[in-house]
Amino acid sequence: MLSKMIFSFTKYQGTGNDFVMLDNLSGVYNELTDEQIQQICDRRFGVGADGLIKINAKEGYDFEVDYYNSDASKSFCGNGARCAVNFAHELGITKDEVFFWAIDGEHSATKENGIVHLKMNPVEEIKLDTDFSASDFVLNTGSPHFIHFTENVNIDKAEFISQSIEIRYSEKYSKDGINVNFIQLENDSKAKIRTYERGVEDETLSCGTGVTAAAIVMCKKAALFGLQKFELQVMGGNLSVSMNRISESVFEDIYLIGPAQHVFKGEWND
Repeated sequence: MLSKMIFSFTKYQGTGNDFVMLDNLSGVYNELTDEQIQQICDRRFGVGADGLIKINAKEGYDFEVDYYNSDASKSFCGNGARCAVNFAHELGITKDEVFFWAIDGEHSATKENGIVHLKMNPVEEIKLDTDFSASDFVLNTGSPHFIHFTENVNIDKAEFISQSIEIRYSEKYSKDGINVNFIQLENDSKAKIRTYERGVEDETLSCGTGVTAAAIVMCKKAALFGLQKFELQVMGGNLSVSMNRISESVFEDIYLIGPAQHVFKGEWND
C-alpha cells in the first residue's frame, strides 16, 4: 500500500489539460487507491490536475497509458496520451514511433519539433441526437462525446456549465456520463470548441477526444471525403486533427496533433 508514503510525480499539460504522471514501469504504484487519486488531483488539497496517468509496463507494447479522471473513473484521454508519450520519452522510451496500450486498445504516436501526433482508433458510428436541438451528434472517440453547434461559443462560463450539466445529467446520459462540447464553426475546417468533461465534472481548457469528435462531425456536416485536416481552438490553445474519411460513416487514420509540455516535478506525501 502507498499510504503514508512519499512518492515522486511529474506534472504535464496539453493545451491546458493537466495531468499528474507516475512512472509505474516497476509496478510500485499498482495499489494506488481511488481515494488517493482523488486527493492528488484535488486543486485545493492536492497537486491539482484534470487526471492522473500511470505509465505501466505492458507485454508486446512500449508501455501502457493507465488514465484516471480526477474522480478516479477511467476512460481514454487524448491530451493525456500525448503527454504520456513525452513522459515516456523522459523515462528512456525514445523510439521514433511508440506503440502503447490504453483502455480503448492500441495506439501509436510520433514526435516532431515538440508536437505529438497521436493515432486514434477508427470511428464507424455517429448518431444524430435531436432531444436538445435539431443538429446535435453523439460519437465515441475513446470517450463518449455530445457535439452541439452554436453561433456563440464565448458564453458566460456559468451558462456554459449549466447547459452542459442539463445534457450530461439528462435521463439519457446520466448513468454512464457523456462529455459535452459546444462548437462554433468559422469555416468547414476551422472552429472554436469548449468542453465539459465527465469525471472532472467541470469545464476543462482542452479535451483531445472532444476535439477529435468535433472534427469528425465537422467532416460529416461539410460532406468531405478522403484526407482532411481540421484546426480547432480550445480554451487552452490550438489542436489539429487529420483523418481519412473512407465512406459515409467510416473515418480512419485519425491523428490528434498538438503540444505536450512538462510543467514541473514534485513529491507527494500522503
